[in-house]
Amino acid sequence: MKTLSLISVILVGLVAGCASFGVNEPKAVTRTEVVFDHPEKFTDVKDSSIPTDQGRDAILSNIREYMIRCTSPLVPDGYWLKVVFTDIDLAGDFEPWHGPQWNDVRIIKAVYPPAFSFTYTVTDPAGKVVKQGSENIRDMMFNTRLLIDTSDSLRFEKAVLEDWARGTLRDLKKT
Repeated sequence: MKTLSLISVILVGLVAGCASFGVNEPKAVTRTEVVFDHPEKFTDVKDSSIPTDQGRDAILSNIREYMIRCTSPLVPDGYWLKVVFTDIDLAGDFEPWHGPQWNDVRIIKAVYPPAFSFTYTVTDPAGKVVKQGSENIRDMMFNTRLLIDTSDSLRFEKAVLEDWARGTLRDLKKT
């Protein structure tokens, strides 16, 4: 009985310790803001052939988090990047004519390349615009990429966005 009581006390202590771990850690500095302008009008951010708002929001949240994680190291301290997506077309598409068991399966084919339309602005610590532009990116060769993580459902989109970020933002530290 005493052993069981001792184990309970140890477990409570471990749980309390884990719950408080990280409370005083500083948050990572975010230098990127990602905005989705009228996502309900985007070409394809669907989670199934009968899309849901929750599915769309989860996909966009995943893209936002990735863009922040991918671009923040490329943006110098004090600078700010704002990306406003005006359209997204995910790689692949749903082909409901295969039958109801395929409603939630995104078919990846070369005829369904990922595409992004967005604007971006980079400002320096004084608020002066140092770089800006408008992009319409469609990766027609997306399915020939060698991608390590094949479990990520947005792997093709993330590869395209990472290529853009590295190519466009790499010179910011020199300005």
